Amino acid sequence: FRLFLSTSMSFFSFGQSAEIDVVLTDAETRKKAEHKTEDGKKDKYFLFYDGETVAGKVNVTLKNPGKRLEHQGIKIEFVGQIELYYDRGNHHEFVSLVKDLARPGELTQSQTFDFEFTHVEKPYESYTGQNVKLRYFLRATVSRRLNDISKEMDIVVHTLSTYPELNSSIKMEVGIEDCLHIEFEYNKSKYHLKDVIVGKIYFLLVRIKIKHMEIDIIKRETTGTGPSVYHENDTIAKYEIMDGAPVRGESIPIRLFLAGYEMTPTMRDINKKFSVRYYLNLVLIDEEERRYFKQQEITLWRKGDVVRKSMSAQATIGAQRFEGSASSESALEKEE
Repeated sequence: FRLFLSTSMSFFSFGQSAEIDVVLTDAETRKKAEHKTEDGKKDKYFLFYDGETVAGKVNVTLKNPGKRLEHQGIKIEFVGQIELYYDRGNHHEFVSLVKDLARPGELTQSQTFDFEFTHVEKPYESYTGQNVKLRYFLRATVSRRLNDISKEMDIVVHTLSTYPELNSSIKMEVGIEDCLHIEFEYNKSKYHLKDVIVGKIYFLLVRIKIKHMEIDIIKRETTGTGPSVYHENDTIAKYEIMDGAPVRGESIPIRLFLAGYEMTPTMRDINKKFSVRYYLNLVLIDEEERRYFKQQEITLWRKGDVVRKSMSAQATIGAQRFEGSASSESALEKEE
């Protein structure tokens, strides 16, 4: 009985908890980026790129100074993970690095531990979507027998890409036999996120009464594989080209500025879990409210303000990862 009592007293007297804080070494100078959280709100997070070192300090502050904190070890992890909302709780980690900061023992006073993850690979862009979330975070943990004390700190990763000068335009003739024949052209097939889509629509044959014409930018998020594939379409932008009836031989210019819209780079088959693709959707509406449309995929990429030399190899890999090809099908589809 006496032994049991003294162990209990030891546990409840000295097993007091602590607070953990993670502070980055360059917190005062590192740029922050806005990122949408799961509930749709926006927060600012420290911004990192692929290959950059993540370093800082873990502060363990004892809530009751003078009381010992027994622990089974102190560590910090750098984690990159994907969470599919329909499979919550099952996190797919594609980056998992661990640094041990202290061996099992006890803390008699508050203590600070330095850490450094050198040239960390961060292959994918941070993303919060309709059905999936890709996040990077630091997690500091004081391991204990009954309940661990831990603290997470999210960061945001942007992927920078460079594309070769060869960026072919998209040119198509589309139509409905004996009713409508139009030619449209976009100046390129790959655009950076602050780019301008420049193009023109040329009417070769008009025998149906078109009253409205617009271009939509559609984002399509695809998650899952095989029978359990989910597609989520979201109209990011609507750009009215024309309000009124066009005549044969008429040419209409297009200038669509992308900088004002919230978009990510094109993401293809990310860790075999999800994709995010973007399409230009040409929509025509006739006087009987029938809709005709033609979709064309475009590739979006993030252009760095300053692409450092050390990133050039990664940028090349990124360019290959996001490389896409333009389709050239020619039939207008009619919406039922």
